[in-house]
Amino acid sequence: MTAVNPFLEYGKKTYIMGILNVTPDSFSGDGLLSADDTLIAALDQAQRFVEAGADILDIGGESTRPGAKTVSLQEELDRVIPVIEAIHERLNVLISVDTYKSAVTDAALKAGAQWINDVWGLRADPKMAETVARRQSPVILMHNRSKPTQAELQDRLGGRYIGVPYDNLIEDVKRELMESVQIARAAGVQDRQIILDPGIGFGKTVEQNLELVNRLGEIKALGFPVLLGPSRKSFIGYTLNLPPEERVEGTAAVCTVGILRGADILRVHDVQVMTRIARMTDAVVRQ
Repeated sequence: MTAVNPFLEYGKKTYIMGILNVTPDSFSGDGLLSADDTLIAALDQAQRFVEAGADILDIGGESTRPGAKTVSLQEELDRVIPVIEAIHERLNVLISVDTYKSAVTDAALKAGAQWINDVWGLRADPKMAETVARRQSPVILMHNRSKPTQAELQDRLGGRYIGVPYDNLIEDVKRELMESVQIARAAGVQDRQIILDPGIGFGKTVEQNLELVNRLGEIKALGFPVLLGPSRKSFIGYTLNLPPEERVEGTAAVCTVGILRGADILRVHDVQVMTRIARMTDAVVRQ
């Protein structure tokens, strides 16, 4: 398979990242590990996503929903590496691995992944920053204040965070993202490798998520490409009183606002719909 350039040209279009959850317990109900043949299911979904317009596939082996159980290093490797290898062999698409573990990062990059998506912004594993610097791969640094004790779970709407304290939401998120940037820089990661994610849904209340989307331009002003990941998340569900499988329109609305506020990448489950939303919005705002 022809090598894919991992460095994108931002500003001309909104890039679409399709989510492949190689887990049994995804909040959105799309975990592929419950399929009879996980590898075939993952390849089928990857093919559909690419045909629908996905520029990047984000492969994760550990659920990050509120209340999810952690998985061992070996179990995460067993879940994601065969999928990465198979997709890399068959499809001409950028592959991202959703992990905060340096050992998974190293193995995934060797298997054919080109991007790292770290939901803890290089803070969870002290070796992550060095691994990213050594491999010179683009890395998504996400803001995260998730604490299980601040999560509330409802059967129909899923988990949401309540009572999460911020002195100043936007300024706190900006400061903590830049702390992750400094960790990256100190290890030798170049600025051109860095993508910022404000962490929609991660340690933020419904109201805080809505404010963060509306003020995304202030994150963009930090000078890095911005990824927005609102897809099917609970702040949409609690706003509209809808379960995950009925949040497509809400996700589309947030993605549209996100593009207007400067998002460069949308991380989504419903690739075909959100690709069309992005292309139409791009036609208006990126002339």
